[in-house]
Amino acid sequence: MVDKIAVLIPCYNEGKTIKKVVLDCKKAIADIPNSTVYVYDNNSTDNTAELAKEAGAVVRHEYMQGKGNVIRRMFREIDAECYIMIDGDDTYPAEEIPKMADYVLNQKYDMVVGDRLSSSYFEENKRPFHGIGNKLVRGSINFFFKNDIRDIMTGYRAFSTEFVKTYPVLSHGFEIETEMSIFAIVNNMAMVNHVIEYRDRPAGSESKLNTFSDGFKVLRLIFTLYRNYKPFKFYGFLSLILFIIAALVFVPHVWIPYSATGRVANMPTLIVCGFCVIAGIISFYSGLILDSIQRQDRREFEFRLQEVHHFFKQSNKQ
Repeated sequence: MVDKIAVLIPCYNEGKTIKKVVLDCKKAIADIPNSTVYVYDNNSTDNTAELAKEAGAVVRHEYMQGKGNVIRRMFREIDAECYIMIDGDDTYPAEEIPKMADYVLNQKYDMVVGDRLSSSYFEENKRPFHGIGNKLVRGSINFFFKNDIRDIMTGYRAFSTEFVKTYPVLSHGFEIETEMSIFAIVNNMAMVNHVIEYRDRPAGSESKLNTFSDGFKVLRLIFTLYRNYKPFKFYGFLSLILFIIAALVFVPHVWIPYSATGRVANMPTLIVCGFCVIAGIISFYSGLILDSIQRQDRREFEFRLQEVHHFFKQSNKQ
């Protein structure tokens, strides 16, 4: 059965807040028929699953640790016209669910980003360096991928069926939100920012995000995805750097002495410069080949997108 709206809550040890979050979500979708709240418990050691079930959520489990693994399970198992992903820590306003769903159901957006950074995040968030990290990640992605997503790492999002059923979940942990954002950008999927009010975690509720280790994972992911999705720019820039290094070393240490004496005085330097030029040529043509493969992948993605759209359109008719 296909839900109208599926509210997805990934959880790990959120016993302090999960009951309130589920009740708030159920209240938000009370007037929308055929909508369900799902809680996916990720090996919690407290009473998260029991409290979620008491509050009326459909509780399921993912035993592979990591938020990315939980989201993979959610997207694989649940069929819906609109998906709302919200964290179980009670930092996001559940009353915004109908507005975010409207973007997907009626305005046909593929991803709605719950934008905390344009509202109360920097006043409410008490964790040191999180604000700086969010700005760094946002700036990096918007610079390298030329977009205007205002909150890259928010856990409050809405998705279309087409996004969910074509998105390959590759990340295992908290870098999943960054991967989602870049996937939507490079595949030209319709996105919109929706400003939400953010509130800090209540007393006794602890963040599972490690500022430095998870932050470095996110930055490494950005680098990796830029290389994968923009191979010609990446390898072309690398090729240019190699040519510049070769020229800067070759001219003063090989060419100028040769012009003056007619002899190559620094043969090892000439050999190194030659290797740099060869590496630059290989890098350039690698970028060309990989760019061609990436373009083919994008064409195939468009066909998959059409297949998913057609399949769910037929399912809704039945």
